[in-house]
Amino acid sequence: MFVWSKRLVGLLLGLFILMLGVFLFNSAPDQASGLKIHTTRWMALNYIGLVVWVFVWMIDQARMRAKNFWVWLVPFALAPLPTLMLFVLFLQRRMKPS
Repeated sequence: MFVWSKRLVGLLLGLFILMLGVFLFNSAPDQASGLKIHTTRWMALNYIGLVVWVFVWMIDQARMRAKNFWVWLVPFALAPLPTLMLFVLFLQRRMKPS
């Protein structure tokens, strides 16, 4: 893959660990709803990480196929999953012989 590099992966994993540490140590354990807040933050962190990973993957796949990715940016920001499905279908179209 063109986009992924050891530096980028290290940075993203480091940010994930840092955010996880902030979430774990920031919540007060004596609150009755601490588990719900922790669970919500954990789900949000994982969702954000997944969206970033899919975004980078889409850039990489578009570059490999010499397609323009930036037209997919706004739809991806508004609805990531349907845009991902349409993007994959778009990339699976038969290419015209040149």
